[in-house]
Amino acid sequence: MAAAAVVPNKKVVLRRHVTGFPSKEDMEIVVDTVSLRVPEGQTAVLIKNLYLSCDPWMRDRMAASAALALGFAIGEALVNYGVGKVIDSTHPEFKAGDLVWGMSGWEEYSLKKINHTDVPLSHYTGVLGMTGVTAYSGFMEVGKPKSGDFVFVSAASGAVGQVVRQLAKIAGCYVVGSAGSDKKVSLLKTKFGFDDAFNYKLEPDLTVALKRCLPNGIDIFFDNVGGATLDATLLHMRLSGRVVACGMISQYNIKEPYGMCNLYTIILKAIRVEGINVIVNGYFNAYLGFE
Repeated sequence: MAAAAVVPNKKVVLRRHVTGFPSKEDMEIVVDTVSLRVPEGQTAVLIKNLYLSCDPWMRDRMAASAALALGFAIGEALVNYGVGKVIDSTHPEFKAGDLVWGMSGWEEYSLKKINHTDVPLSHYTGVLGMTGVTAYSGFMEVGKPKSGDFVFVSAASGAVGQVVRQLAKIAGCYVVGSAGSDKKVSLLKTKFGFDDAFNYKLEPDLTVALKRCLPNGIDIFFDNVGGATLDATLLHMRLSGRVVACGMISQYNIKEPYGMCNLYTIILKAIRVEGINVIVNGYFNAYLGFE
């Protein structure tokens, strides 16, 4: 058997742990080599990555504390969901040319086994990837929507927020979103189908905005922001409301975290608050049903 070709393998690695806002100096591109044949004796699949997803949760993995998930090691390739094509396989269910999806390094070539369907490949880094599963599992498993529920989504113009809106409307809910510009608010109302929306940067008091848009209170709060937004929304929750803590983007790149003042409301109103991490929570095991 002829020797397998050895080719360069470009990858993005963590150069140093991130503090504050990420910069290009925190990462670097390195090049090593890879054989285009699975090593003898290994049952594996070698893929060439075609699409790689970049998601906010990766920021926490870049920190030295890595509170959200197992952190990236210095010199290690960044990892997230990706789509690729099989180059070589010693696994009986995969052959060269198959399209695969799953966790993958930010590199040209890596190993991964996934299922493939007749949908655009890029969907697997969006609605059928981390974005969609996060929205679906958070809203359905934690939010437990009922027809007629009042739903508030922070950072609603983001990828997860858009999917949450679709799920909420399917469930028969009234949905309000917040965003950080008038342009985004316009999109929420005219294109993304939210019942109402507001620009939080133009609201001197978030509680006033919430009362205006959701006068009957909030049953489900899908939170992607945290900080002052979460604090204000707790005051406006209805009895037995559900808070899906999906993200804390207001806290990711600051040195001093926001000090919450209204946590007592969780007890007074019997509010359920749960963090959603599809890997830690185990919700990703339900992926095929979601797809």
